[in-house]
Amino acid sequence: MRESLDREQQIMDRFNDPGSQTLAGRMGIKIVEASAQRVVGTMPVDGNTQPYGLLHGGASCVLAESLGSLGSALQAGPGRVTVGIEINATHHRAAFTGVVTGVATLVHGGRTMATYDIVITDDQGKRICTARLSCLHRDGVPGDTQPA
Repeated sequence: MRESLDREQQIMDRFNDPGSQTLAGRMGIKIVEASAQRVVGTMPVDGNTQPYGLLHGGASCVLAESLGSLGSALQAGPGRVTVGIEINATHHRAAFTGVVTGVATLVHGGRTMATYDIVITDDQGKRICTARLSCLHRDGVPGDTQPA
């Protein structure tokens, strides 16, 4: 149990590194909570908008995939690699300011695949987007580049 908590904290710390040059880092995504069953993260609307000034639907998908992929990596376990294989999203309403919060919840966690439902809400708790992400797990191959 302690090893699992240490791994979750290590992943959160790496993900939240302010010097990160990852897409999630450049978009300002911050992980608040992370476990194989549930991942919570936030993202500012500012800087992630489309030309009309509202939150870009692609930004919502990046948040959803970041949270679901993180959960999937935790669910797969050490020494395994996880890759997103399918994402879909329904955009319900616009967000113009503030911070959006995503909650990824495990709906299926098997040896070879994990699926997460992700709900993104605005500062008032109104649903902005609902997404679903499926990830494939595979055993790490010696010599393969491991994700950072």
